[in-house]
Order: sequence, then structure tokens, then C-alpha cells
Amino acid sequence: QEWENTFVGWDLQDFCNISKIILPKDAYWSPPIFILERVDGQNSNLDYMAVMHNGSFNFTQAFQVTLTCSLKIFKFPFDTQTCNLSIASFLYSAVTDLVMKTRQTPDEIIRHSQSYFLTDGEWKFTNLSIIEYVEEQGDEHFPVVTYVITMKRRPTLYVLNLILPTCALYLLDMAVLFGPSSLEEKISFQIAIILGSSMLAVILNNILPTSSNKPPVIGTH
Repeated sequence: QEWENTFVGWDLQDFCNISKIILPKDAYWSPPIFILERVDGQNSNLDYMAVMHNGSFNFTQAFQVTLTCSLKIFKFPFDTQTCNLSIASFLYSAVTDLVMKTRQTPDEIIRHSQSYFLTDGEWKFTNLSIIEYVEEQGDEHFPVVTYVITMKRRPTLYVLNLILPTCALYLLDMAVLFGPSSLEEKISFQIAIILGSSMLAVILNNILPTSSNKPPVIGTH
């Protein structure tokens, strides 16, 4: 966060050319912000901010936040998910008191975010866009900045462990169904196919969230 306070400042020549000092966060006013999609989280203990000689304030605090996102898993495991991170301040009006703007462009934030996204896990960070708007609640107007984060799932593990075994079971099912084997052998093999498909369905059910409106394509066949 960066902002300016016109009542704070000093002449460098009067204070040994000191251009910046570090003060506790409670020493001066700071804009209170909230994350709208936040469910749970943990804040750092960094309660200090930098004050510049020209009245500029700089406050940096790390957050570890759990957010709520609406998932669309119809194309699982080749799906792409979008999650919003909305930062707002509902204590000051956007018309007269507080205006929120992003300091960096979306391209700069993407490069900065990719430098921190170092884990080679299930998800791949692909894009980030910024939406700045004013939220209306009754007669009040409040500033909101929304970061739209796009993540793409890495499907290799699911293809090897789920899709290929499922396709193999159905191919074997068709081969036995139209093969020259006896009826008793076909029935016993069909039972084995049903048990294998049920096991894969249980694995798929444990992997996917239950809050999606549409089931995945692999789960409907």
C-alpha cells in the first residue's frame, strides 16, 4: 500500500539528509482494506511502515489467505479455473474520502507473481487481470479492486491414473462383448468391468469438489 499524507514531511537539510524513517503502523492513519472472498487466513507480524520526507507512506504486509472460488470442472482434467481476489474498503466513500488504484500494470504483476509461484504442483498460473470499479450499497459508493487469477490444471497425472485405465476397461468390455467366448465368461468379465468402473468412480469422487453445478465429462460416461 502506498499513499500520501500532506500533514507529514520534513526538510532533508534540517535532518542530516534522512529521507526515510520506519514507524509503527499505529503511529499514523493507514487505509483499512478487506478481502471480500476471504474465508480464513493468517497475517504477518510486520506492523511497521516506511515514511518518506515528502509525505509518502509505504506499508507492506504478507497475507496467507484461503479464498472461496466457484469451480467449473466439466472439462476435468483439462479445465481452467478463474478465481477473484477483491480488495475493498467499506469505511470510506469512494466519492470524497478514498480512491483505490493499482500501482503496477497487469503485465508487471504477472511477472512478479510468477517469480513467487515456484512450486511445480497441480496448477499452473497462466494469467492475471485487474478490474477497478465502485461498489454501490444504498447511497454509499466504495472503491473495489479485483484481481482475476486464472489457473490451468496439469492433466498428466490424471490421464495416466484415471483416463487411460477407464478407456482400457471399456475397450476390454467391447472386445469381450463381441468376442467368441461363452456367455458365462462374458457375464463374469462384465461383473469385473463394473467393479473396476465403480472403483474408478470412487477415486474420481474423492478427487473432485462437490460444489460444482455440472459433473465432469469423464464422470457422466
